[in-house]
Amino acid sequence: MTKPQISEHFKTREPSSIRLAQIEFMKRKDKVEAVNTAIGNVTLPMHPAMIKRMHNLCSCKDSHFRSGVVGYTASAGTDEIICAFKNIIASSGFRSDNLLVMATDGGSQAMEIAVVGVCGNAGTDEKPLLLIDAAYTNYIAFADRLGRKTVSVKRKLQDTGKFTLPDFSEIEKVIQHQKPGALVVIPYDNPTGHFCDMKTMIELAKLCVKYNMWMISDEAYRELLYLDESKSSIWALSDSVVLGIEGRRISIESASKVWNACGLRIGALITDNTEFYDKALAEYTANLCANAIGQYIFGALAHESHEDLCKWYQQQRDYYKPLILEVRNALLNLLPGIVVSSPDAALYSVVDVRNIAKAGFNSTDFALYCARKGRVEIKDKCYTLLLAPMSGFYAVTKGEFNPGVTQLRIAYVPRPEKIMLIPYLFEKLFNEYEKQRN
Repeated sequence: MTKPQISEHFKTREPSSIRLAQIEFMKRKDKVEAVNTAIGNVTLPMHPAMIKRMHNLCSCKDSHFRSGVVGYTASAGTDEIICAFKNIIASSGFRSDNLLVMATDGGSQAMEIAVVGVCGNAGTDEKPLLLIDAAYTNYIAFADRLGRKTVSVKRKLQDTGKFTLPDFSEIEKVIQHQKPGALVVIPYDNPTGHFCDMKTMIELAKLCVKYNMWMISDEAYRELLYLDESKSSIWALSDSVVLGIEGRRISIESASKVWNACGLRIGALITDNTEFYDKALAEYTANLCANAIGQYIFGALAHESHEDLCKWYQQQRDYYKPLILEVRNALLNLLPGIVVSSPDAALYSVVDVRNIAKAGFNSTDFALYCARKGRVEIKDKCYTLLLAPMSGFYAVTKGEFNPGVTQLRIAYVPRPEKIMLIPYLFEKLFNEYEKQRN
C-alpha cells in the first residue's frame, strides 16, 4: 500500500546551520561533553525584574496567573508588554511614543510576519527581500518557507577581521536590477559581529526612500556595542535625517539576547506605519497571541527606569567584551593565519580558515566532524566544540562561490569557564580534521 507523499518543500528541508551540530551531537552515545557555540542560547540570568516575575507567577497577589488560568491575551499583546518595548527603545535615547507594537512568539515570528508583509510571491507580484550577506540564516529559511525570493549584496571579511560593504553604487545597481520590496539590516550584526554605524544606516535609508522600499532593522542585539561610537538604530532615523524614511520603518525586537531570555520566546514587530501594523495584526490573529506567561514576565521591564536599564546594558557589555577579545586573541596566537572577525558588536565571531586550511575544506563537514567524532581530553574530561557553518548564512545562487565554505560562527553563550576552552578546542579539532583529510 502506498503512503501519502510529503510536499516538495519538505523533501528539500535540512536542519538550520545553527542547529545542525547539536542535532548530530545528540546521536552520540559516548561521554564527551559539548561546548555549544553553534546557537546563541544565552546562559546568563534574565534581568532581575523578570526573574522576580517568574518566581512570583502564582504567589504574587498582582499576578494574572494566581487562579491557575492561562488565557489568551489580545493578539497585539498586553498593554504592559507594549509599554515594555516602548520603554526599552526610549531608554536607548530614541522616540517611541509614536510607535506601533505587536508582541510575537520570539523575534523569529516577527521576522516571518514582516517578510509576508513586505515581499511579493515569487513569480507573481515578486518583490524579493534584500539581505546583506553574510545574513542571519533564518531570513533565508523563512523566505523560502513562504515562497518569497531573497537577493543579496555581499560583505567581504578582510584579513584584518573587518567586514566591508560593497560601494553604495554597487548596492544601488542590485536594487535597480532586482527591485526588492525591503532591505534587512542588522545594526549589531548576527552572524558577523559587525557594527552598522549611523552613517551607513543613513545611506541605506536613502536608498530605501529613493526606490520606495521598506527598511527592516533587526535590533535583537541593540546596545551590545563594544566600540567607542554612537549607538545605531532605525529609530534614530527620521524625516529630519532622511526625508521620507518615516512610514517605511520596521524593527524586529527580542527578549532573547540583551535580556537573556531565549526560551521565553517573546519578541515584537514594531513599525511607524499604521496600514502595515493593521495588516500585520490581522495576519497574526491566526496565531491568536504570543506566549501569555512570557508576556507577563517580560512586561516587568515596562516599570524599570531608563537609568536602571542603561546600567543593565553596561553590565552586559562589560561581560561580553573581554571574553570575546580573549578568545579572539587566543585563536590568532594558536593558529597563525586564521581570520577572526573584529569584536565590534553582538555576541558572535566569524572564524575563517581560508589561509590555513588545505584545499577542499568545507565548514559544514568540519562542523559535523566535531559533532560526530570530535574528542579532546582536558584534565581527564573529554570535550568537543559545536559550531555553526557559515555556508548557510550566504544567499548564493547555484554555481556561485560561497565564502562560508571556510567560515564558522562562534556564539559566546556558554558559561565563561567553557568559553575559555574554545580556542584550545578549535585548534585541536581543526588540526585533527585536517590530518584525517590526508
